[in-house]
Amino acid sequence: MTTKTALITGTSRAAGLGFAVARQLAELGYHVVLTARDVTRAEPLAEQLRQAGHAATALRLDLTDQASMDEAADHLTRTFGHLDALINNASDMPDFRTLSALGADLDAVRSAMEIDVIGPWGLVQSMTPLLTAAPAARIVNVSSLSALQIAAGLDLGASLRAPAHSMAKYMLNALTTVLARAFAGTPILVNAVDPGDTATHPERGDDDTDRPAAESARGVVWAATLDADGPTGGLFRDGQVHPDGAPRG
Repeated sequence: MTTKTALITGTSRAAGLGFAVARQLAELGYHVVLTARDVTRAEPLAEQLRQAGHAATALRLDLTDQASMDEAADHLTRTFGHLDALINNASDMPDFRTLSALGADLDAVRSAMEIDVIGPWGLVQSMTPLLTAAPAARIVNVSSLSALQIAAGLDLGASLRAPAHSMAKYMLNALTTVLARAFAGTPILVNAVDPGDTATHPERGDDDTDRPAAESARGVVWAATLDADGPTGGLFRDGQVHPDGAPRG
């Protein structure tokens, strides 16, 4: 039987959502590929999973460098020949203290767009031959409640926290719809998942109400393991459709 494989971006932090997703997929029998811009930060996490009896590999992947993405695809082609799940989890929140679009640092906007939108787009392009080689691949784009502020037409002035991050995640949701349509007629399903407020950054002072990464990861894993009749092109949280997230694929 061919081993199922999953690649997760942004898996460089033990407290992060990406590692929680990797652990849960590994527990389901996937060979998980943990990626980070600095592979020395992902390797100890992959080793932790291997010590627990799971199949895990660490791989360098820089979402601002298309050559890096192509090299990762080449490695997976040589090693596995297919990719069953691609989790676009890596994100940039360079302006989390900014509260107004009028005060946004446009360099921060460019950075967020590069990592949250253009990078995942390029990665899907690089991985498409591997995704189509799998029986029924799944692509999951990790979104954010921040994007829904824009989608719902809420005040985009002083009340919009982290405008660069919020706009980038809004565009990632749009990309999800576009990719779902591009893969129409294939077994590949593409969805976005809002993990909710999650305790992944204790150094920033996570709120007491933020839930553990393992809890938020379940919704991402749900989307990564959908049955053939599952939805595509939608935005979900905990396996439920967001009010603005009806499937459009």
